Amino acid sequence: MAVSSSPIPQILSPLHMNIINSNNISGSSSLNLPLINASSKSSHRRPFIIVSSYKPRNGLVSDEKKEFLERYGLNPDDFSSEPSPKTRRRKGAEKTGRGNQVSPEEPKPPRTTHKLLQVLGGTARRKKLLSPKGMDVRPMMEVVKGAAFDILQVAGGCPAALRPGRWLDLYSGTGSVGIEAISRGCSEVHFVEMDPWVVSEVLRPNLIWTGFLDVSVIHTVRVEKFLERAEQLVGKDGAFDYISVTPPYMAVDYSVLMGQISQSAFVGEDTFVVVEYPLRTDMQDSCGCLVKIADRRFGRTHLAIYGPGWAQKKRKSDKSFRTVAEKVRLQVESEN
Repeated sequence: MAVSSSPIPQILSPLHMNIINSNNISGSSSLNLPLINASSKSSHRRPFIIVSSYKPRNGLVSDEKKEFLERYGLNPDDFSSEPSPKTRRRKGAEKTGRGNQVSPEEPKPPRTTHKLLQVLGGTARRKKLLSPKGMDVRPMMEVVKGAAFDILQVAGGCPAALRPGRWLDLYSGTGSVGIEAISRGCSEVHFVEMDPWVVSEVLRPNLIWTGFLDVSVIHTVRVEKFLERAEQLVGKDGAFDYISVTPPYMAVDYSVLMGQISQSAFVGEDTFVVVEYPLRTDMQDSCGCLVKIADRRFGRTHLAIYGPGWAQKKRKSDKSFRTVAEKVRLQVESEN
């Protein structure tokens, strides 16, 4: 095969290799393939890697992209993809308009009550009280309530009953604490509960059942708002003789709440404050002008009672008297 002496036109390929046009080579009409002449310059170059990245439309490859991929020996089918089932469902929902619809919320089950509580002492002793099912309202445990009233009666100087007075039941819920107070000798109780359903379906029926509705006042309001209006609500009767605080544990800040109570006009020099609080809660040793006279633990529940200084001294003297009486009794039994 003879090659003409005329200069041979060369074409630079994408791989930096010289492609000699076979049409300019004499006697090579039967060959349609180009002759490749690798130059010394291209022999030192690294081979190219052709990367094609694109997003197919409707899962099909356009003609231009298909031709481009075939030119470099790539299979266009490898770059086509079908939409995922999730994408097809989303697009179908957008077309039908179902994607913008909001499913209606399931109706909440009706709230119901049961009779698990009872009055522990006094004129309404052993009467059953209503309480809501579930954890919406958490009444004070009976063992805690019994201990609180025993301490108050001893501190007040009358172990058999409470000193007559007015009681403020904050976060009253079922009203079991305030009802216990009326049953044991209190003349009037103010109940503060923010849930209208609890007031109408639980608290008021309990007061009617025990016969204490006439000596009760119900305030359907948040405790924080009630304390802010203390100056207006205190009236001519002045401060309360007893205040019980039994809030939902996780819904209040005890330091803030006790600060509001201690600074309110509801607290006087002879007021007793009963506070139920959870484990790992720091309670102050005083509440305004009142001192802590008791702090008991019942599992995860704690009970703190604040009162005047004279009540603390009386409780200590009563305790020492009972200790002496117990020693005398043991001595008499040993002699016999």
